[in-house]
Amino acid sequence: MNLTLQMIHTKFILRLGIFVASVMLTLSCSPDDKQQVTTKNNLVWQDEFNIDGAPDPLIWGADIGNGEAEGIPGWGNEERQYYTDRPENVVVENGVLKITALKESFQGADYTSARILTKGKYQKKYGRFEARIKLPWGQGLWPAFWLLGDDNNGAQSWPQIGEIDIMEYRGQEPTIVHGSMHGPGYSGGQAITKQYDLVTDRLDTNFHVYGIEWGPGYVNYYIDDVLYNQITPDDVTGNWVFDDNEFYIIMNVAVGGTFVGAPGLNTVYPQTMHVDYVRVYE
Repeated sequence: MNLTLQMIHTKFILRLGIFVASVMLTLSCSPDDKQQVTTKNNLVWQDEFNIDGAPDPLIWGADIGNGEAEGIPGWGNEERQYYTDRPENVVVENGVLKITALKESFQGADYTSARILTKGKYQKKYGRFEARIKLPWGQGLWPAFWLLGDDNNGAQSWPQIGEIDIMEYRGQEPTIVHGSMHGPGYSGGQAITKQYDLVTDRLDTNFHVYGIEWGPGYVNYYIDDVLYNQITPDDVTGNWVFDDNEFYIIMNVAVGGTFVGAPGLNTVYPQTMHVDYVRVYE
């Protein structure tokens, strides 16, 4: 090999090494995890948000208030917002669902926002759940796209019913998405979780697809075409409760709370989570 070819070869090996190291640092999954993206391709449910106005009442309900009526002030997380179903906080416009957090005095709270859910309207066990979302930005904002287990008309309670957080996000960390799971023995701050750092893009400037593929004994998490997390019964520190019940979909933007900290003085309002679609496959 002549000197020029040797230099080119050396540079290629160095760049390859840097690329591999970067991938290893960015991805959270073990290379031993057996995963495959989009194995479930039969579309069985969707909301494309094609009709302007309030979210379709045949599909979505809404939580109202600050959690006190449910016996969990601050929704159990020290959140600061009061949820409403006003168009100022939740509306469909031009094919996009918009959930907006506002800084305003309302019903004793300093912020308002919205939380919509499919409880009692659409519930399912297993499948691929995904949504295409552009997130807000700012200290103390806590958007989420998640699933909660059916409580069987109050016969069970959280965390025994299980919670799958498809997408959680700290507004002050605009490149990082979290995928988590809560259950008995691993709830709250002990959730089973991993994160993915997009590094080269921000979650508040572009739409990204957040999803899970969920089947017996596993939940795989992905963003766009990157599958970054797998959780199985071997990973949890308590009972696996994700093969028992149907789960329903929740989408919301919280302000403040234990996961994100206090709202930032420099956070600009309004802040909106834009949702292009929500789809379920099997």
